[in-house]
Amino acid sequence: MRKLTSSIYTFEKLIENNFLYVDKTEYIWRLIDSAPAMYFMSRPRRFGKSLTVSTLEAVFSGKKELFKGLAIYDKPYDWKKYPVIHLDMNGWDFRTPEILEESLRGAVSEVAQKHGIVLDVQTSDGMFRELITKMSKEKPVVILLDEYDKPILNNIGKPYAPEILERLKVFYSVIKAFEHQEHFVFVTGVSKFCHVSLFSDLNNLTDITMNADYATMLGYTQQEFEACFADRIAAAEAGQQLSHEDYLKEIKNWYDGDRFHAKAETVYNPVSLASFFMDNGEFKNYWFSTGTPSFLLELIKKREFDFEDALTRPVSEIAFAAYEIDKIEPLALLLQTGYLTIKSTFVDFGATFYHLGFPNFEVRSAFDTYLLNAYTSISKDELEGIAVDLARHVRSGNTEGIMKVFKVFLAAIPYDVQLKSEKYYQTVFFLLFLMLGVYIEAESRTSDGRIDAVAMCGEWVYLFEFKINRDAETALSQIREKEYFRKYQNSGKRIILIGANFNMAARQLDDWKQEELDA
Repeated sequence: MRKLTSSIYTFEKLIENNFLYVDKTEYIWRLIDSAPAMYFMSRPRRFGKSLTVSTLEAVFSGKKELFKGLAIYDKPYDWKKYPVIHLDMNGWDFRTPEILEESLRGAVSEVAQKHGIVLDVQTSDGMFRELITKMSKEKPVVILLDEYDKPILNNIGKPYAPEILERLKVFYSVIKAFEHQEHFVFVTGVSKFCHVSLFSDLNNLTDITMNADYATMLGYTQQEFEACFADRIAAAEAGQQLSHEDYLKEIKNWYDGDRFHAKAETVYNPVSLASFFMDNGEFKNYWFSTGTPSFLLELIKKREFDFEDALTRPVSEIAFAAYEIDKIEPLALLLQTGYLTIKSTFVDFGATFYHLGFPNFEVRSAFDTYLLNAYTSISKDELEGIAVDLARHVRSGNTEGIMKVFKVFLAAIPYDVQLKSEKYYQTVFFLLFLMLGVYIEAESRTSDGRIDAVAMCGEWVYLFEFKINRDAETALSQIREKEYFRKYQNSGKRIILIGANFNMAARQLDDWKQEELDA
């Protein structure tokens, strides 16, 4: 049984220390077989980007023996050694434009020292130019740029973000200027900014982010998972009360689901999967715990982003487009950062549309908690407790308990958090029911129209309609008139209609009524 790691991203270290490596070199071969070439790929964080870059570096460094037994080893490749410029933006400091400049100079200097090159120029872009010139005297260079967007993502919303962007534009423009001296270029990061906003004239990068041929290049397919982790699966499921098939389904539910092309297979998050087995098969959140997307949460709040629409309405291909830094769309960022993914697709009037959703239980449960915390300032532990209490009352048919939990929830929101609009209030309750869906079945739409929320468990179906500064009877009447309950009438379950009113001035539910539908 090979060792596992969730923290080593260097191909050479993995191989030499006998860590498990899921063979992705067939994709590497596809990339380099057409060199000279220039590629761009974005993927969510901790999804194998750095390992891919490191693997490319090993190939272009001519280290054939490291690849023995892997797909690329027997390919008709000459294994020539090329001068490699590997720039990793992940480990540098970008707090200000001045520090960014120092970090860029440091990154270039590090490569120069590794190759015994003395640089005379003092500016980061000038040093980059000089480095390429001197390293390409005998052979064209290979440029591998990892986490290119880290300086931008770290500074979204800050006043000097435009200056950060401008300095990066100048630096990255060097790649285009020296195209004739480059054998291969691979740029990767989390997000996909427009060429115009960041890469300037670097418009010859082939974007393979949503390319079907490379959709499963990062992450693990179901076949790769079952083949490469068979011994780990057997060890982890020992003592479980689930069948082998059900255990595999549970792992899939937690850590599979990312899709990078409409017709492509879904893939498992590699870090989550490795962490899961290293933690003796304990189901919990691993990917999300590695970093809180504070900039994304603040952007969603600031733009009053309709999260419910994103999860319920189909979107066009424009949602996957690159974006300008000063016009960032939350939906595009949610997709590119891995919090949402493609669930299904259809064609209408010649255009392709996509249904989006959380890739898996791990992302859904964690992100909703973090987002609700951002909207309400209620602690994540307290929110989870509220959702558990709410689920318990839903399971038992205790409507009094359900409404009591709602009151507790609203009372827990600090007074300085302003429920400043009906939309804000609706979003908060939508997120609470989304969180409730982790424990029981909960949704916010019916086929007959739109209702605020539905919760189901056991023999019970609850239909909720909330009003603001109105009355409970009005809310209850709307459920009756719109017949939101129709889709559930043949379910054999007891259907409870609940209308409630939220008093904005008092910041509380001040009136509610219930009615059980006749069987």
